[in-house]
Amino acid sequence: MNSAEIAVRMETDAIHFYQEAAGKTQNPVGRKMFLTIAGDEKKHLEMISQYLKGLDFAVSDLPPMERIKTVFEELKDTMMQRVEATTDDLEAFKIAMDMELEGKVFYEKAASAAATDKEKILFRKLVSEEEQHYAVFANTYNFMKDTGNWFMWSEHSIVEG
Repeated sequence: MNSAEIAVRMETDAIHFYQEAAGKTQNPVGRKMFLTIAGDEKKHLEMISQYLKGLDFAVSDLPPMERIKTVFEELKDTMMQRVEATTDDLEAFKIAMDMELEGKVFYEKAASAAATDKEKILFRKLVSEEEQHYAVFANTYNFMKDTGNWFMWSEHSIVEG
């Protein structure tokens, strides 16, 4: 099995995990993050499938972080409410972060071993997106774990007494 075929399996597994996690996550922000990243993984799967078919693949010009900004804007009012995350919600985000790190490492190795420029471009794009997904999941995890502190750090506020 070559790198692209393994990537298909990885992306498919990620889609299923993120959709299932979204269905089980109590926190609306967490649920939306899982669904958004699942959508990204579907785009990755499509790019890889196009590559495997020998077709040109479209690389999205809107990075995941830009899509996530929209999610935060949509959920701004919900985010201001303290919706407690369950231990299971937090654990799902830890698993997601691990999955994204593993994907990044795999795609870095695949890019290094790529035989063609087209293949290198594909895997480098996937490395970049996996890095951004990790950041999204880490930030969401921190938000769900401690909403008040997350807002302080995200706004770069200094608490003065």
